[in-house]
Amino acid sequence: MDDIVQINVMVSDRIYPLKVSESEKEEVVNAVKLVNEKIREYQRMYDGKDKQDYLAMVLLLFAVEHMRNEKKIIIEDTGFESKLAELEQILSQAI
Repeated sequence: MDDIVQINVMVSDRIYPLKVSESEKEEVVNAVKLVNEKIREYQRMYDGKDKQDYLAMVLLLFAVEHMRNEKKIIIEDTGFESKLAELEQILSQAI
């Protein structure tokens, strides 16, 4: 079992203490970097917004990407299942 470690991450100039497993630590740090990069990108594109606005925009971006990925996984899983069914049918006919 992974050890739980406490890390402090900074998102949009605010520090958040988190408890994560040792194996997730690098992933979380990389995710924080990505969030901060997207915030800076939106700050360049939309000057004069509040930090909360940038956070909301990044959250929406990631939510849309998550939904697209879920839909893609469902479509790929359906294709896999149909191919597996075809293979099972071929194998059952060969026996």
